[in-house]
Amino acid sequence: MSDPRSTIDERLAALGIEIPEVNPPQGNYVSYVRTGSLVFVAGQGPRRDGQLLYKGAVGKDLSVEDGEAAARVCALNVLGQLRHACDGDLGRVVRMVRVAGLVRCADTFEEQARVLNGASSLICDVLGDAGRHARIASGTNALPSGMAVEIEAIAEIA
Repeated sequence: MSDPRSTIDERLAALGIEIPEVNPPQGNYVSYVRTGSLVFVAGQGPRRDGQLLYKGAVGKDLSVEDGEAAARVCALNVLGQLRHACDGDLGRVVRMVRVAGLVRCADTFEEQARVLNGASSLICDVLGDAGRHARIASGTNALPSGMAVEIEAIAEIA
């Protein structure tokens, strides 16, 4: 039986993906909470090294493709938080249980699910079958710091 950690590391290398260091919370909360075998990851924005990469409303200021890219950055940050919760070993993720995403968008925008597919696809690419999850994709007129997308997640870990 192969080591789940090396399998994930191999997938990351093959995909050319580097999971970033965790971003610190932007307020009075913690980045994740573990209770039993579940890890609840707080909302992650499209930040890298503390800098907001995607700001604005999808369908107005940003394209759908920009929204998908923002969702991928959020998913990388979710995985970074999970890796931290797993003491550096994403092979401990038994299952990504749920992903919830908010897309800051124009009033008439209806492609929130397409935007969140950017995150869902990345999570499945990295975690394989353990990455398949339930999901909600919602739209909103505003998000903290003007970010385009925010994603939270729940995962089961060993």
